[in-house]
Amino acid sequence: MDHFLYRDDILHGEDVPVPGIAASVGTPFYLYSEATFRRHFRLFDEALAGMDHLVCYAVKANSNQAILKLLGDMGAGMDVVSGGEYARVRAAGVPGERIVFSGVGKTREEMRAALAGGVRQFNVESEPELEELNGLAVSMGLRAPVAIRVNPDVDARTHAKISTGKAENKFGIPISRARGVYARAGTMAGIDITGIDVHIGSQITDLGPFRRAYLKVGDLARQLRADGHDIRRLDLGGGLGIPYARGNEAPPLPTEYGAMIRETVGDLGCEVVIEPGRLIAGNAGILVARVIRVKEGEGRKFLIVDAGMNDLVRPAMYEAHHDIVPVAQPVPGEKQEPFDVVGPVCETGDTFARERFLPPLQAGDLLAFRSAGAYGAVMASEYNARPLIPEVLVSGDQFAVIRARPSYDEMVNRDRIPEWL
Repeated sequence: MDHFLYRDDILHGEDVPVPGIAASVGTPFYLYSEATFRRHFRLFDEALAGMDHLVCYAVKANSNQAILKLLGDMGAGMDVVSGGEYARVRAAGVPGERIVFSGVGKTREEMRAALAGGVRQFNVESEPELEELNGLAVSMGLRAPVAIRVNPDVDARTHAKISTGKAENKFGIPISRARGVYARAGTMAGIDITGIDVHIGSQITDLGPFRRAYLKVGDLARQLRADGHDIRRLDLGGGLGIPYARGNEAPPLPTEYGAMIRETVGDLGCEVVIEPGRLIAGNAGILVARVIRVKEGEGRKFLIVDAGMNDLVRPAMYEAHHDIVPVAQPVPGEKQEPFDVVGPVCETGDTFARERFLPPLQAGDLLAFRSAGAYGAVMASEYNARPLIPEVLVSGDQFAVIRARPSYDEMVNRDRIPEWL
């Protein structure tokens, strides 16, 4: 569910008509619904009610500080994967005790900053990282709270570029080696073993892979406890998918996901940490674009819009589907025709949809790309010297720009020309 609905034949974000926002900030822009963010976070929190748990929002899905503050004020923890994300989360007022630091390539500087500023735990990805973190913590007179990320060799049956739990993926330590790595960690003066971490992928629409991974984690937890380790926390990652194409079979609900967690690891008495990102943010945002012109091609029509692959890269990178709807509600029964929806970037890959059936459209009409709240703005670039587009947050009948569009001068003046030129 989201809060982008037609009222009086015009798409609204909560109680605000989208054309009014477009007139104020220009197009293209991202539009987020505060009510949807709040609802989706509560669904996860309620799904684990009665268990010791923390819902850590995966910051990489959407890292705007307004979103981080919104969720942080609701009690969310944060899952960060870089020093920059850590800094953004702290700037949004989230305390270190609610921050989990993940990521396969943490640098010494990033680990030092998190140790100094406070962190709930590091999800350690490799033996060399463990050794380096230990040395750094000892040098600072601290003990680093650690969950070791294990790779359970479970196929999440998702897109190859976002699968993280198979043996050939770069993430984690093979689960077959985990007991040895924990034994080594147990001898380190700067390491406090808190639990186990696992993450198998993103946009997962079937609970089966989660179940297989969590059962393996549960067995490992029992073995590690028998080895003398105090396993008190299970970080089960994120990855639950969303329905990008309306009308398709819906992915499992957070309530079903929570029930499966109880069935697989609920008997261990551990605190459960989950790291949802896409399901909290995805349907909480849309991308609004304007039609530049309609072009007649050889046997097809091109709908050229002012948003490009630099603004929303998912279709080009992942062959991802986004529902595309007119901001002005089509007349019931109006004949639709197939369009290739494309942007202005000088790449054939700058194509959002091929032969997508839409009502008759013309220059100046507004379109909304649904389910664009996750991995949209955060993956955007200034390719083709196109400025980053605004992000707007709506709450009830009010809206605010939470990231402004830079001017051409601001974009150009970031460059520095050396004196010899």
